[in-house]
Amino acid sequence: MLDYVISKTQEYLDGMPKTKRKKIGQFFTSRETARFMAGLFSVPKKEHLDILDPGTGSAILTAALMERLQQESSVKSVSLICYETEPAILDLLKDNLEYIKSIVRFDLDYTIITDNYITSQQLPLAFADFVIGNPPYLKVNRLAEEAQAMSHVVYGAPNLYFLFASRSIENLRDKGELVYIIPRSWTSGAYFKAFRNFLFKKTTIEHIHLFISRDKVFEQEAVLQETMIIKLKKEIGTANEIVISSTETNNDFNNIQEITVPKKLVIGNDDNQYVYLVTNKEEVNVLERLSVFHNTLPSLDMKMKTGLTVDFREREHLMDEPTNDNVPMFFAQHLKDGRITFPIGKHGEYIDTRKSGLLQDNTNYLFVKRFTSKEESRRLQSSIYLQDDFPTYKQISTQNKLNFITRNKKSLTKQMVYGLYCLFNSTLYDKYYRILNGSTQVNSTEVNTMPMPTLEGIVYLGQRLMASNDLTEKTCDRILEEYLDDEIRRSEKVS
Repeated sequence: MLDYVISKTQEYLDGMPKTKRKKIGQFFTSRETARFMAGLFSVPKKEHLDILDPGTGSAILTAALMERLQQESSVKSVSLICYETEPAILDLLKDNLEYIKSIVRFDLDYTIITDNYITSQQLPLAFADFVIGNPPYLKVNRLAEEAQAMSHVVYGAPNLYFLFASRSIENLRDKGELVYIIPRSWTSGAYFKAFRNFLFKKTTIEHIHLFISRDKVFEQEAVLQETMIIKLKKEIGTANEIVISSTETNNDFNNIQEITVPKKLVIGNDDNQYVYLVTNKEEVNVLERLSVFHNTLPSLDMKMKTGLTVDFREREHLMDEPTNDNVPMFFAQHLKDGRITFPIGKHGEYIDTRKSGLLQDNTNYLFVKRFTSKEESRRLQSSIYLQDDFPTYKQISTQNKLNFITRNKKSLTKQMVYGLYCLFNSTLYDKYYRILNGSTQVNSTEVNTMPMPTLEGIVYLGQRLMASNDLTEKTCDRILEEYLDDEIRRSEKVS
């Protein structure tokens, strides 16, 4: 029946412009992904099941789940609730559901609801044994009615996908299961903090599936998005481990890599509760080794910040040559081999001193590129900035495609900057950040949660690196690994 629904969906796709579907966040699940998702459910020994498919589309996921239930002899009847608001697909949805109903061996009763899934439920009922979904991927205004209806999980710029997921959790009955395909962006960052807290208070994560190639999940849809499949159970504290599997694309589920990871390593135990998406033992080892560090930049009175100047908005205040009335402005292009190369003949390397709101003290910093490309070998790319290298300036500026680490009340010492560079230029920290954040953007919010040694430890690393007179990744790795081995041995003696 899934093959039938897929073929009818393809006819719909042929006649519906992709640009129109993109405006409403409508992207269809592949056959292989749908079958994998349906296979994640643990079917209870019950004669009757209540199933919800919010944002049903053409019923691809429903068809996959009904195929799965065909194999369960205990299931005698199913009540199915389908939400779909797009008029253009309703006739196809009804035809597909009628086809499914005509060939399943159990009694199938379905209802199509064309009301808004989020706003139509004033008091959401916990009625579903299973929820399966591919929710719309669409940013909405914070004042949108959907965001207002789900204000308890909204912070910053909301997206319909996590509003759908939250409502579906509410619609699950006790011990019910949810399987969704969603972006992985919710696993970190401040915007999703309220959603993460809600999810962990209501459910237990049992399985996460990752796609290594982000451009091949919705392949024919040309969607460039880090995507994952998640299975939740409406039950708290029942599992100490989480299964994390991965495939290269959405159609090679015969080549699944799978690992079972302690829950305490996957879900952060701090207030942010980030989700760390490890896919192999090597990545588990990264988390385990860095777990010996119990500080963060803010706890050490440090912070990563984003560069102050949006250069294209300040064109009239940017200059190409130094004068008595301007100061250097640093771009990501000035970072090279751990050092700052300035000037490089780039347009707008100096900024008018009258723009005082865009100026910062000329003190010691660690500069970190905010953006990297998917093809680059490292996410964390940093360079040491020392005020002594630019002694004639009291102030400088930084472009907003550059991050910088500073100290809040005092200046960073030279040893501290070198120590931070040793951390950020190491293989271990680069791998940690990739686990923490799947995007190519280095965000201050995430970096400020990363585990750090003590202040004395950072100074020690800096002294070792300065003595080596070598800023290569290999040297940073050697110094950090030796220090980590000592710290791990010390913590084992204490315990």
